[in-house]
Amino acid sequence: MKAYHLTAMTGPDSLRLVELPEPKPARGQVLVRVRATSLNYRDLLVSDGRYGQVALPLVPLSDGAGEIAAVGEGVTRWKIGDRVAGTFFQGWPSGPFRREMANTALGGALNGMLAEYVTLSEDGVVAIPPHLSFQEAATLPCAALAAWQALVTRGNVSADETVLLLGTGGVSIFALQFAKMHGARAIITSSSDEKLARAKQLGADETINYRSTPDWEEAVFRLTDKVGVDQVVEVGGAGTFVKSLRSVAPGGQVHLVGGVSGFTGEVPLGEIIRKLVVVRGIYVGSRAMFETMNRAITLHQTKPVVDHVFDFADAPAAYRYQQSGKHFGKVVISVL
Repeated sequence: MKAYHLTAMTGPDSLRLVELPEPKPARGQVLVRVRATSLNYRDLLVSDGRYGQVALPLVPLSDGAGEIAAVGEGVTRWKIGDRVAGTFFQGWPSGPFRREMANTALGGALNGMLAEYVTLSEDGVVAIPPHLSFQEAATLPCAALAAWQALVTRGNVSADETVLLLGTGGVSIFALQFAKMHGARAIITSSSDEKLARAKQLGADETINYRSTPDWEEAVFRLTDKVGVDQVVEVGGAGTFVKSLRSVAPGGQVHLVGGVSGFTGEVPLGEIIRKLVVVRGIYVGSRAMFETMNRAITLHQTKPVVDHVFDFADAPAAYRYQQSGKHFGKVVISVL
């Protein structure tokens, strides 16, 4: 089979297309014929060494969808032909997150999905919504589930709330869709008026161009009648965290999902205390959360927003496109 290896921590140029033996499922495993994968900001961090040390060579990418091609001894949950997506954490079926579960993440601690075939735990895959293509389903394991855990599992978003979403990448666009699914008011930011117009078409109630309005937290304050938002899905990190805190209402929630601008910076503890703000780290989610999310996606016939699909042979170009920040929603690689 063909697969990609990340051979160094030097970015997309270190990706190598290689020939490997087709894997065989061990006891309790399934063999998945991968049809599509998708990229996340995390994959850029892994490729250039900002995610910490990983064992090389590494098959990258945490997200992928395909069909069961074979089952190992003892497998009862799946049969050949079932359409599935892998879970980001192979070892987090349900319940609270534990430290050792971090060692079961695809595309980092474990080899990932950028291959024609992969073996996964039978407990590390979920059925994909019937109305989605493999390319659409490949966008769900990381970005969608992080947005779901933030707003729904932890945030309990409701129709009387206002949420703030930063940028128009994968997590933020899924968060927009989930916010509107639950009837909430959504404010979204971007540096592109064109992207903001597309967000409006998806249901965004208010938009802010943070390039033309650098003090966007003040605009949020005005748009909420000087109250602030109930929840923020914070993907910017150090460069936006303080502004997110200033945007949230007393008693509100800030969900820390990513750190596009870095992971270290000022933490205004006084403001957190004075406003009784809940600041919560979000690390994707469990298989149980994934299954619940997929039921909601199926019920509402929600369609992920796929910006661009690259051929398997053009995987490095997909990385560079993700790196450019030009995408709206998700970047996908078609495998077979």
